[in-house]
Amino acid sequence: MNRSSHSPIAAASASTSGFEVKFFGIRSSADTLAVSIPVLAGEASETLFRGAQCVGLGEGFQLFQQGDFLIGAVVEPAEADLAGQTRRLYGRLLRVAQGRHLVRIWNYVPKINALSAEGMENYRAFCAGRARAFEEARGKACEQHMPSASGVGGPDEMLAVIFAATTPPPLHFENPQQVPAYEYPAEHGPRSPSFSRATRVEGDGRPWIFISGTAAIKGHATIAPNDLAGQIDCTLDNLRLIARACGLGDHLGAGGGWERHFKVYLRHAADYEAAALALADRLFLPGDKVTWLRSDICRAALTIEIEATLVAVG
Repeated sequence: MNRSSHSPIAAASASTSGFEVKFFGIRSSADTLAVSIPVLAGEASETLFRGAQCVGLGEGFQLFQQGDFLIGAVVEPAEADLAGQTRRLYGRLLRVAQGRHLVRIWNYVPKINALSAEGMENYRAFCAGRARAFEEARGKACEQHMPSASGVGGPDEMLAVIFAATTPPPLHFENPQQVPAYEYPAEHGPRSPSFSRATRVEGDGRPWIFISGTAAIKGHATIAPNDLAGQIDCTLDNLRLIARACGLGDHLGAGGGWERHFKVYLRHAADYEAAALALADRLFLPGDKVTWLRSDICRAALTIEIEATLVAVG
């Protein structure tokens, strides 16, 4: 069922239809950044920023412009000091996005659950570096400006980051049944993750809602460890709660008026059929754009994570 072992983050050129994240094998080139994530089913590419135009390089990021949005993408070899590398990379990201508001960041972390050279899990090392960069650029008040984000396992030897920033100011939202990620206690690592649960912004004259990678967490605890069915129940409840918080109602805008994009990350490829059956009945609608990916997730006991982007139609 796996279509390919390579997932390029494709930076579109001026002659193409927009900035895409493609999930099939294309070799790296001047306008393609490759990230290896196996596709299990569904859409082989995701185009969120149609009509984006390449505007060159900035701080090592390949940059694209689409109306109010600035999009940037970078893939670089992972270093032994992942915390330090992430701090520097995010420092560059914050400089290139200066004067705009970050609304969404996608992070692909190498061997996300493995131990880093610092003796901590790679995801925790990544979070430590990211938090330091935010504080250095924006001070202690940076928590008020955390965008929605996801952090999942990427290729073993590469660190990849994509961001979207806008000129209009966004609104950020939290799930009332979850501790904000940036307030997690120390048991989850020396520095808390730096993101909000969802972000809403008026981009190009219409609403966009970016829902972060959502999993089976209540408060700050993992629910139903390693239990797919239990985690699907909890994840869907969290999606309902964050959808309500940002004005989509209990059904993630299913009443109409929204173009809905989903990415579902599964730790185990063998879980695809059971997960697909459950979500077909409880989440997805005809016309939704859905990509299923085999990827490790930020906590070793999590089996599934779902993210969503909704764009108002018309």
